[in-house]
Amino acid sequence: MDPIKQDGSAAVNGRKRAMELLAKASTEELQAGWQAIKAKPKVHAVRGPESGLVMVRGRIGGGGDAFNLGEATVSRATVRLGSGEIGHGQLLGNDRERARLAAVFDALRQRPDHRQAVDALVDAVESRVAAEDRKRAEQTAATRVDFFTMVRGDD
Repeated sequence: MDPIKQDGSAAVNGRKRAMELLAKASTEELQAGWQAIKAKPKVHAVRGPESGLVMVRGRIGGGGDAFNLGEATVSRATVRLGSGEIGHGQLLGNDRERARLAAVFDALRQRPDHRQAVDALVDAVESRVAAEDRKRAEQTAATRVDFFTMVRGDD
């Protein structure tokens, strides 16, 4: 029997990774991915796309008492493909089209005939995000100050 069918954790982890990276994809990346699909399925809106606010919570010292830090704008959408697959897209910000496209790609990834194209898009987004993270880390490292303690006393 297929290990994914026995234990759905591999499929869940793959979808979780894809949804996380689709939320980080730019509108241009998502639109280019949509244009690359030759046989486009019919897409029906189930919910949204819509924007709203969520409360961001923090913890004192990272593990202490919880407190409300503030609100963040989020966009979400849920779509159904003509073949029945349902996809969800949620992301920070007010870009409803981006949320809709993320939901479309989440639904497309559930179809075996589109999974490879969606995974290629997700891999490209992951590469871009990793490159941006490396650049940010290099810029931060350039401003790093190393402090050291001198030992007082006799030699």
